[in-house]
Amino acid sequence: MNIDSESYVVFVAFITSFFAVFLSAGIVLGVPAIASEFGMNNIFQNWIITLNALVIAIFTLPAGQISGKYGVKKSLIIGVTIYLLSSIGACMSFSTESFLIFRVFQGIGIAFSNVSAMAMVVQAVKPQNRGKALGFTVTGVYLAGSLSPVFCGFLVHNFGWRTMFYFVIPFLMLCIVLMIFKIPQEWKTYEGSRIDSLGYLIYGIGITLFIYGFTNLMNSFGAISIIIGSILLIVFGYYELRIDSPAFNMNLFKNMKFTSSNVAALCSYLAIASITTILNYHFQYVRGWNAQLSGLILIITPIIMALIAPNSGKLSDKIHPQKLAAIGMSIATITLLILIFLDVNTPLYLIVIAMILQGIGMGLFTTPNTNAIMSSVPPNETPNASAAQSAMRTMGQTISMGLLTLVFAWIMGNLKLSSQYAGLIVQSSQLVCIICTIICIIAIFASLVGIKSKDSFNIER
Repeated sequence: MNIDSESYVVFVAFITSFFAVFLSAGIVLGVPAIASEFGMNNIFQNWIITLNALVIAIFTLPAGQISGKYGVKKSLIIGVTIYLLSSIGACMSFSTESFLIFRVFQGIGIAFSNVSAMAMVVQAVKPQNRGKALGFTVTGVYLAGSLSPVFCGFLVHNFGWRTMFYFVIPFLMLCIVLMIFKIPQEWKTYEGSRIDSLGYLIYGIGITLFIYGFTNLMNSFGAISIIIGSILLIVFGYYELRIDSPAFNMNLFKNMKFTSSNVAALCSYLAIASITTILNYHFQYVRGWNAQLSGLILIITPIIMALIAPNSGKLSDKIHPQKLAAIGMSIATITLLILIFLDVNTPLYLIVIAMILQGIGMGLFTTPNTNAIMSSVPPNETPNASAAQSAMRTMGQTISMGLLTLVFAWIMGNLKLSSQYAGLIVQSSQLVCIICTIICIIAIFASLVGIKSKDSFNIER
């Protein structure tokens, strides 16, 4: 592959990563306006974010095998196209149900985009430049997180929440054009394997029941859902080990470096993902700010991440990536310790310090952790490794929002979120931060576990 084609691959991965996150991060600013228009209570309001993350988690593993069989570029084109059409549909929503349906399709498109983009970079870029390329791709994630609060806050405040979805449309179209005309190569690693439809079905039902049950632990059906979902996920793992063409190669987890890095990723996103929502609720409901002003403050963390991520990617090519990841999570833990005491009297400068520390911590963690996961498997397993890494991220984010929904429902019942209930919002947010601090500490130890393990390139399939 010549340098021009390789550059286009990295650029397309950057753009798709950017816009996969842009709405996911920015929609937080629009949630109050969307909920107000459709008359949602706090449970449905939180599901605007949770549902999308759940769908991404469900389709991430199938995306790994499908992209490996039919081609990562083709899968990326399909994923971006679905995302494009569902964004157009979201602009035309007329009810809670119609809006959530389009959020489901957005999740499907993002799942395929996330997995295919990362796998394409790993397969197209030379190993000695992989950390740098992954760092650039991850920078797209953080840059989206940096710009989306400002852009989306401005758009929502001045032109309405639908303009957030209109904004992404031309950029998604650009990605499709570049992939068709500027990247002639295709990469297939599972071409001879069959699609594991039964495995997908078991996994999809299992993860859905588990997440749904987790957000509804206030009733007996929620507990039953968690139990059934957990059993199905165990059955999925057992089944995958015994078929020739599994939806996911469970043998990858025999590598301690791969396993520990994935566990660290799961715990990190579980601990950190709900912080933006907590801070947005604090700014809009407790302090009474508008979406535009809230977005200007929320830009701090992702800007720091965008600055740190490329450099941590370069460092992970030279220094053990899991050591960097552990340092990053240690810094992120301090953020949660500060936010445990977040209330109406908390000085703004202290919140800003916490956000800066979060940006530094996650910037040091994410790229090295991704590099550790992707480098611990043989080249033919990169779609599966990408799927696992994406699944850990989306499951962590989904469970994190599920935890937020659960705690808010436990303390507030089905009351609508508003300044009238600022005290209850503070109580809910503080409890979420306490739980997430404990999870963040687990992520630190998980990052350290596999440091002495070697990359494994003799993995059965």
